[in-house]
Amino acid sequence: MPSYDQITSTDAELMIAAKTVTIVDIRDAASFTTRHICNALHLDNSNLEKFISNADMSAPVIVYCYHGNMSQSAASFLAGRGFDEVYSLIGGFSGWAVQYPDTCESGPN
Repeated sequence: MPSYDQITSTDAELMIAAKTVTIVDIRDAASFTTRHICNALHLDNSNLEKFISNADMSAPVIVYCYHGNMSQSAASFLAGRGFDEVYSLIGGFSGWAVQYPDTCESGPN
């Protein structure tokens, strides 16, 4: 099974602040548009292959969903597709929003 790690919101924020990571939101489009982690990319079946073909496989990727469950499968999938460093956000967006309530709204940034 491809390898990925789980990451806390605090550690994710440190990586984001250092601008060393790609953030991927796998929730539905409406949830993403309403609120998301700033600079996150919305990823679904319609843009997955394009994302993979254009991505820097050596750059770290943090995947999040609603509560941190589905992102584990997505993180494993991305690791299996060749990404070197993949993380699943513990607690998902709901956990993130509790710790960091100032999130982005109205589409990608």
